Amino acid sequence: MENEAVNTVEEIEDEQENQPEAESPEERREREAREKKEAQARVFRARKRKLIPPFVMLLAGATVSITLRIEHYDTKSMLIILLCALIGFYVVGCIYKGMLDRFEHQLEEADMEEGEVIEKELAEEGKG
Repeated sequence: MENEAVNTVEEIEDEQENQPEAESPEERREREAREKKEAQARVFRARKRKLIPPFVMLLAGATVSITLRIEHYDTKSMLIILLCALIGFYVVGCIYKGMLDRFEHQLEEADMEEGEVIEKELAEEGKG
């Protein structure tokens, strides 16, 4: 009979160790505030990044326009070349924006994985 009682206590302790510790309300509020701040920062960066293609296009357009004007191109040729340059550099800006988005997404995934590893290590240290 004593063995059964000891086994039951051991089983209860094992179950408590296997269950993740509940967060205190203060820890949960801090985590939620941090997540909200990170989400706002992501939205802000996305808004800024959205403007990259138009700025690249306009900068290239201004440069091409000034260069063509200095070189005394006729108006029709100048407009055709300018249109091609604007479209080309808009595409370049979109590609650049896509690369930045992909890079940020990879960094976020790495941070999330790192956070999970740290949380697991802290949980294991708490048990040990």
